[in-house]
Amino acid sequence: MSGNVFEWVSDWYGDKYYANSPSDNPKGPSTGSSRVGRGGSWLDDPAAVRSALRGFHTPDLRHDGLGFRLARTCP
Repeated sequence: MSGNVFEWVSDWYGDKYYANSPSDNPKGPSTGSSRVGRGGSWLDDPAAVRSALRGFHTPDLRHDGLGFRLARTCP
């Protein structure tokens, strides 16, 4: 699944958040001006196509290498 698009996640970006965040499933700050994206896209260098890649952009950014993944949970 890596390499399709750089994926938006629900977290807001905080430049110092991970230094003080919980080690188990950190959620990110509750507000912010930029959203977190993870992974790399087909537009990126192969070294950037990894799930640990983390970046941020303003929520109004649009381009061919950016998207999101739909997920469903079963009751």
